[in-house]
Amino acid sequence: MTAAAGATGHRSGILLVDKPQGITSHDVVARTRRLAGTRKVGHAGTLDPMATGLLVLGVNSATRLLTYLVGLDKEYFATIRLGVATTTDDAEGTELSHATEASVAAVTERQIGAGIAGLSGEISQVPSSVSAIKVDGKRAYTLAREGQEVELASRAVTVSAFELLDSRRDGGFLDLDVRVECSSGTYIRALARDLGAMLEVGGHLTALRRSRIGPFGLADAAPLESLDVETALLAPAAAASRLFPSHHLDAQQSVDLGHGKRISIGDPALASARGPIAAIAPDGRLAGLIDIRDGLARPLVNFPKDEGTA
Repeated sequence: MTAAAGATGHRSGILLVDKPQGITSHDVVARTRRLAGTRKVGHAGTLDPMATGLLVLGVNSATRLLTYLVGLDKEYFATIRLGVATTTDDAEGTELSHATEASVAAVTERQIGAGIAGLSGEISQVPSSVSAIKVDGKRAYTLAREGQEVELASRAVTVSAFELLDSRRDGGFLDLDVRVECSSGTYIRALARDLGAMLEVGGHLTALRRSRIGPFGLADAAPLESLDVETALLAPAAAASRLFPSHHLDAQQSVDLGHGKRISIGDPALASARGPIAAIAPDGRLAGLIDIRDGLARPLVNFPKDEGTA
């Protein structure tokens, strides 16, 4: 272990990592644990091995922030191949159906636009059978790989943007490059599958890149291959202030909050705030997340003083 890695083991923060293709999110976590010199590393939502892009990791006590990231909206860039449906709704699955070249050639831009419009807004979506959703205590993808038929219930999701960026004819296929902004729990593979079904030629995902989770974007992410945890670590206070409104505590408030006491907050700008507020201690560290009711703040979660301010 390097000196830097050992030092990082006593610090807390959020890491934005650009995951490469071909490895699991767990692989990224395992490598980050070694680099950071701590076992306390978690993630706020996985990416399939085929997918690349943004993973948000928490190190040490900052893992407590991850709960609040899981439900954030996300942005993806993807390529949908029309003409073939697969068992996994992506390129890693076995072919289920293959449309004729004439059928794919007959698909028009207007039909594609109508299909995309039909999959935009608030929609009901059946997740992919190889999703991580649990069925009778087992992951759906585990059951699917065991050869069992998996039927998942549809769920309401929001696709706030579904934009066609480019299209290419490739032999008997039609590849669509798209940008999607969506609520947490939306499956881009299922959008590819459903668009192909609507156009009656089948469809699956051939590329997927996550570019944003809530306020965190790929522009601030470090490639895993060159990740330097010491310099890439985003302080808990900085991360929380991007996620929530913030309030700066005085010295006594910081002590009281650390003891689990309710404290008076006189800031009128926060009087109507609902949900977490980042409470920042006088030394700049994140003291905790608070919830305000009737002018009194109660701690939702406190953060230790001994992990530094990153």
